[in-house]
Amino acid sequence: MKKRVFLIVLDSLGAGEAPDAKAFGDVGAHTLQTLYKTGVLKIDTLRALGIGSIDGLGFLGKNDEPCASVAKLCEKSNGKDTIVGHWEIAGHISEYPLPTFPCGFPESILNKIRKISNRPILCNKPYSGTKVIEDFGTEALESGALIVYTSADSVLQIAAHTDVVPLQELYRICSELRVALVGTDECVGRIIARPFTTDKDGRFVREANRKDFSLTPPKSLLPESIKENGFDSIAIGKINDIFSGVGFTQTQPTHSNEEGMNFLDKYVGEEFFGLCFANLVDFDMLWGHRRDALAYANGLNAFDNWLGGFIEKMCDDDVLIITADHGCDPGFDKSTDHTREYVPYIEYSKNANPKNYGIVDGFGFVSSRVFDLLGIK
Repeated sequence: MKKRVFLIVLDSLGAGEAPDAKAFGDVGAHTLQTLYKTGVLKIDTLRALGIGSIDGLGFLGKNDEPCASVAKLCEKSNGKDTIVGHWEIAGHISEYPLPTFPCGFPESILNKIRKISNRPILCNKPYSGTKVIEDFGTEALESGALIVYTSADSVLQIAAHTDVVPLQELYRICSELRVALVGTDECVGRIIARPFTTDKDGRFVREANRKDFSLTPPKSLLPESIKENGFDSIAIGKINDIFSGVGFTQTQPTHSNEEGMNFLDKYVGEEFFGLCFANLVDFDMLWGHRRDALAYANGLNAFDNWLGGFIEKMCDDDVLIITADHGCDPGFDKSTDHTREYVPYIEYSKNANPKNYGIVDGFGFVSSRVFDLLGIK
């Protein structure tokens, strides 16, 4: 039995189109291959662990003696968004996709927002998060309106200028809307507060105080089960939001990959017994959706460079698991949405005998391994 498991989700690091990619319009998607084609990838630590030994990832450089167990996981759930991917990692298969609104939200939802906020609404279309404040920011600032927009995911995003809608007021609006939509056919997976402000050059810029208001998990999943069995259950990054705060003994929100890695360094040096569950969101939010392959590749290089030092700090009976929740291929030109892909699985412990599990059906393999490692039945 192990004492501590560090589970790191590299948000959107897909490992090639899934068998059902056609149904999602994602034939040809391959996040890791796109990163490799930039020519700048330098991931010596991941290569030493065995990422190139994962089925179909030999182009990353095979290691004849990998020091970690590896697999390629195939998603079972009907969806390719953050919530669906993380919930399946944690043990729940979503049979039905969460609702999306490619033409904007119906009046029934908009009226709920108006009633809760007593403010006008702008946009109501699928939009880039940075472009939407560029196009509607001035009007929002002058009128006090909320900028409501969506994406190909099951999300309702509300952007507001902090000079006219204070942060806590924006959070209140999103929180009350979350409650109002539960149990309806319009119940999006996440309602996201997107505060923005004006920089010294007069440009509208997003603030770092984003907050996700997610659906409550449908049943007891990995974090809650860990907690119920008397273990520590630690959330880093947006993990707490994804699980609607259910099942954690400690939470550490972050504003960047760097902050997430700093918190992982903090916890590897502390005494706890259980699970430390982290999400590094910049891969998806800053580089995948914006189709910036070079920045994505350099971000993975930065993670790899940090990873070597983290491994050195691990205790002999610690376990590190690295995986992803979906793809977001920065070279995929059919949309800026997530892409339906396999995800990599890497499991490292200093005293373990590496295995190659091949292709595994279901992201739930992750939670089953965590339970096994911690001795939870």
